[in-house]
Amino acid sequence: MTFLDVVLDPPAYGWKDKNGELAKPTAKQILKEFFSRLNIFKTRKNWLPVFSWLKVILTIPMLAMFIFYYFSWPLLIAAFLYSMIIMGTHGTIWHHRYCTHGSYTFSSKFWRFITQNLTISMIPEEIYVISHHVHHAKSDMPGDPYNAFGGFLYCFLADVNHQPIAKDLSEQDYYRATRLMKHTGIHPNTYAQYLKWGSIANPARTILSTLLNWGFWYAAFYLIGGHGLACTLFGAAGIWAVGVRTFNYEGHGKGKDMRKDNCDYNRKDMSINQLWPGLVAGEWHNNHHLFPKSARTGFLPYQVDMAWYYIHVMYKLGAVSTYRDSKQDFYDEHVNKII
Repeated sequence: MTFLDVVLDPPAYGWKDKNGELAKPTAKQILKEFFSRLNIFKTRKNWLPVFSWLKVILTIPMLAMFIFYYFSWPLLIAAFLYSMIIMGTHGTIWHHRYCTHGSYTFSSKFWRFITQNLTISMIPEEIYVISHHVHHAKSDMPGDPYNAFGGFLYCFLADVNHQPIAKDLSEQDYYRATRLMKHTGIHPNTYAQYLKWGSIANPARTILSTLLNWGFWYAAFYLIGGHGLACTLFGAAGIWAVGVRTFNYEGHGKGKDMRKDNCDYNRKDMSINQLWPGLVAGEWHNNHHLFPKSARTGFLPYQVDMAWYYIHVMYKLGAVSTYRDSKQDFYDEHVNKII
């Protein structure tokens, strides 16, 4: 078995059925696994997915304050822009193109830190990055942690059920996993600490960095627009954190072949280019699967890519030192070939 076969913690219902096909659990099985893995009393090694969902839960009272106490149309517009565009684009810039695929590099740790903390921290890098490497290696096949053929719930709860790293990695495999995270600036646990906590990320450092991030942004929003703006945007961040969990189900055609000619050129998996995620977050998903290490995925004229605009501007300013741009390769290998 390869490293990517063992790096994730398999669910109780497994990745494959007895015929070697995707094991498709029932909703009851998925929910049972979800709550079992959120049981911190069962094992402390469940701490990271618990912490991830705790952040979502903590935004609910702030969202309620916006709806029932501070509501106004300008704040609603601010919530929309922050959740859909700012949080979405930042997720593409940071978690997707940098942390996972290393499609660009920073000129200093300072600019990496600034980019990491451009928005309210909601998604732990470890849960996103390691599993996303597996997703690309096994896209739409058994073992893909958010396989759309498993159904909506299979994908929506994947961050708890399928994406955490295995708790019994060998020392060699553990340090191989940490190397996938090294460039992100996340200080990894030692192997002994990993055996205790079941994660690369250290709980104390993770919680402290989140408190500092949340404290900074709440104070900044309060100084700009009082508690109303702060509650609104934290509530919006919670909405984004829930909504982003639905993306891969939609982005892989809901388990159906929804690929279109002259739009979705990658035919190795079921990924599709969707107009809305592309416009608001630069997530042209079929293009991304075609050239996963490209810092730009908006290749065609109408494919607005705000994540790329940020990266390119940062390059012009000297904050980004190198990047990969596969636009010309896309045209040479796909578009111009069929003209």
